[in-house]
Amino acid sequence: MASRNSVVFEDFFPAMVEKLGAEGFMKELCNGFRLLVDGDKGVITFESLKKNSALLGLQDMSDDEAICMLREGDLDGDGALNEMEFCTLMLRLSPELMNSSMKLLVEAIVNF
Repeated sequence: MASRNSVVFEDFFPAMVEKLGAEGFMKELCNGFRLLVDGDKGVITFESLKKNSALLGLQDMSDDEAICMLREGDLDGDGALNEMEFCTLMLRLSPELMNSSMKLLVEAIVNF
């Protein structure tokens, strides 16, 4: 059971992939990125994440949780998330998708 102040992540991604297909799902992830991005910098910053997180139902995210999310996904060490880092982080948060990631990769390549 999650503590009262923590973000609870329910894994809807497998159902989304089933409904939208790999390409449609990736488009939705990109849309999610655009909701959270700092328009001037083109990346998700701490400030833009805190400001826009309510759009994704995460209005109760604490500062510590936002910082942890940025650190977890920040692959290049710049303190922010670009689109690729955000999409990678979202996929990593879904255990079921991680288990079936090869199938998604093949489907995305075939449809490219």
